[in-house]
Amino acid sequence: MAVYTDIAESDLKTFLAHYAVGDLTSYRGIAEGVENSNFLLHTTKEPLILTLYEKRVDAGDLPFFLGLMQHLAEKGLSCPLPLPRKDGALTGQLSGRPAALISFLEGVWLRKPDASHCGQVGKALAEMHLAAGDFSIRRPNALSLDGWVELWQKAAPRADEVLEGLAAEIGDELDYLSGHWPKDLPSGVIHADLFQDNVFFLDGQLSGIIDFYFACNDLLAYDVAICLNAWCFEADGAFNFAKGAAMLAGYQSVRPLSAEEIASLPILARGSALRFFLTRLYDWLTTPAGALVVKKDPLEYLKKLRFHRAIISPTEYGLEIAP
Repeated sequence: MAVYTDIAESDLKTFLAHYAVGDLTSYRGIAEGVENSNFLLHTTKEPLILTLYEKRVDAGDLPFFLGLMQHLAEKGLSCPLPLPRKDGALTGQLSGRPAALISFLEGVWLRKPDASHCGQVGKALAEMHLAAGDFSIRRPNALSLDGWVELWQKAAPRADEVLEGLAAEIGDELDYLSGHWPKDLPSGVIHADLFQDNVFFLDGQLSGIIDFYFACNDLLAYDVAICLNAWCFEADGAFNFAKGAAMLAGYQSVRPLSAEEIASLPILARGSALRFFLTRLYDWLTTPAGALVVKKDPLEYLKKLRFHRAIISPTEYGLEIAP
């Protein structure tokens, strides 16, 4: 979440008049995240999240995102629900942007998750994969190989400003992944951005998953690799084997990975690390001054990428493989 577009109180009240949510009592911007502008609203009826979809989000994708949240909630997954307007539409216009009201989900995200939390995340991710299995709308992953190449072309000329030798290293990595990326693994709807700030907990128990605005159709095991990168490394860059083992066990308690998925896990983790390195690098170099957004260090994911390059066996992630 982030704030790129500010909103006037008078415009917001006009927007809210199209919803049966009561009167506005307060609102504030949410600075975390990098994709859309988000606000926490308080009304006389309930707290809500207001999302303004910025230019990097294709308005044509909104039926997928909002429909997916509805679909998952109907299947019993705890996630926010888009609120319909009085005319039945799920989006309107505010400050020149498509905008939606989303239900507020109770809970907090964890700054320091432990292995038990990681196990719950793995289980919830597998449940999401299964629940979305019959979702009818498809959305290709715009941030897979072709998207990485496009991002890299934009960032490469300035890459060595961030770290000397970076341009050559990332160019070689892209070449390798382009030639070795798996294609025939089980696929479906993935969250694609299940970081710590997108999972809420209450009293140590997972209470919900939020922020489906990178969700798409791709390899299910790639989503697992994203979570390994997001949840199982410590602040000093070290991989936490216990967290990895718990996450993978949690996932497989609901949806066992195939032998092919297990064998592909190291390269999927490399690809995941590269994907987040590239988007962070691009944002690091291009985020406008004055935007209320927390820029994230791309070099954190370069360290993770280098770790995955050295992996010899998926068991190094804590994965138990039957003899």
